[in-house]
Amino acid sequence: MKKKHLANRQISRRSFIEKTGTAAVGITILPSNVISGLGHKAPSDKLNIVGVGVGSMGFGNLRNLESENIVGLCDVDWKYAKNCFDHFPNAKKYKDFRVMYDEMGNDFDAVLVATADHTHAIVAAEAMVRGKHVYVQKPLTHSVYESRLLTKLAKKHNVATQMGNQGASGAGVAETCELIWSGAIGEITKVESFTNRPIWPQGQNPPVQGQWVPDTLDWDLFTGPAEMIPYNQVYHPWNWRGWWNYGTGALGDMACHILHPVFEALKLGYPTEVQGSSSLLLKDSAPTAQSVQLTFPKRGKIGKIKLPEVDVSWYDGGIKPALPNGWPAGKDPNKSGGGTFFYGTKGVLHAGCYGVEPEIIGRELPKVAKTERRVEEEIGLAWNKGAHEMDWVRACKESPENRKPCTSDFSEAGPFNEMVVMGVLAVRLQSLNKILKWDGENMRFTNIGDDETIKTVIRDNFVMRDGRPKFEKDWTEPFSASEFAAELVKHTYRDGWKLPDMPA
Repeated sequence: MKKKHLANRQISRRSFIEKTGTAAVGITILPSNVISGLGHKAPSDKLNIVGVGVGSMGFGNLRNLESENIVGLCDVDWKYAKNCFDHFPNAKKYKDFRVMYDEMGNDFDAVLVATADHTHAIVAAEAMVRGKHVYVQKPLTHSVYESRLLTKLAKKHNVATQMGNQGASGAGVAETCELIWSGAIGEITKVESFTNRPIWPQGQNPPVQGQWVPDTLDWDLFTGPAEMIPYNQVYHPWNWRGWWNYGTGALGDMACHILHPVFEALKLGYPTEVQGSSSLLLKDSAPTAQSVQLTFPKRGKIGKIKLPEVDVSWYDGGIKPALPNGWPAGKDPNKSGGGTFFYGTKGVLHAGCYGVEPEIIGRELPKVAKTERRVEEEIGLAWNKGAHEMDWVRACKESPENRKPCTSDFSEAGPFNEMVVMGVLAVRLQSLNKILKWDGENMRFTNIGDDETIKTVIRDNFVMRDGRPKFEKDWTEPFSASEFAAELVKHTYRDGWKLPDMPA
């Protein structure tokens, strides 16, 4: 009976994507929250979707959602968003998402969020409180607390959610998980992952002075809940990812892709220990290269394997882990932007970004059973053709009682993103020079004393003194490590910006 039920759900999913993969011309309906007692839509009906942050990645997401009604567009920079505005000429246009929500609250079902990292949470949380489904680009949030909040809000309000790590809807993650769960490499006690990012500037001194704000940009709205500082083109557009106020560096960009099969296959929860190191750590800018190690406790078993304590290590900025014994000479372990080595008691498995092209070093891959997690290839949609966005559309149209979670639903993406941004905390607290103990349930470090202080480099100045090169560093005054750690876990928002309360 159970197998028949699963088969019916898969057929329904396949049927949905086949019917909605291309636009159904002329079909328009009211938002489902307006139709009393319905709670879901037929696959042939259209969602009314608004986008917040549509100048780059958001525009790409919206093009993958063109089978639906794109009714509203919001961006703080109308020059950067012009291509998207021109592509959807009938959508209403805004700079402030709060104004759009207030004016169009009864006219849309779902929100696409692709702003800078630091505003993901506040845009998505307000939408969920209003009962709207949300798709949020990776990283899900800028902080641990924000990830926990979005996870709980999604559950409380029964909305369909998806984080924009699109590889989750490809075959690679599922194939990697299937191989590990089959017991092909035994029990895994060590994982090492890396990326070749960043490809944007990091490790930069802050600008000496601000610049005039372009007429098309609302810098106050871009800053949102973060600290207000003078505008400079080194922050926006695009380069914001390398600045701590707005982004999470290469970790937030690529770990959400590369570590996803690690989190899923090994059923990781909260780490118990974390440590980080990097090239020169600056107060305002993410370092050019960094490494992080997280330790997770044993977690029972899945499939044919037990899940013992495991160390997960991350490297970026050109740093790679040591190659395992048996790795073919001259072979690049980087596939699609990064790679992962899973060290098991029976062998080593290597996979690329998104878990693509998994291989066991030194031997052929065994044939293993496909899991329900596998995206059905016969539907004819690869993830880069919109399957990740359309999986979310499918979930939005299903009733909460019968909804099949998306491949990166917040119930998984939220805890996973906590793991990712935990790496940021480890790097920024590295000068404590100790392994940090983490209480995941209560979101706090347990071994940072109230009397401990740290200081950080503000600016690294290169000067010539008497014909000799010299680096002169400007440092902050020592400040409380425990207070700084608490601020990294849960940000203090600027006046005028506030998150909803954390659900119980």
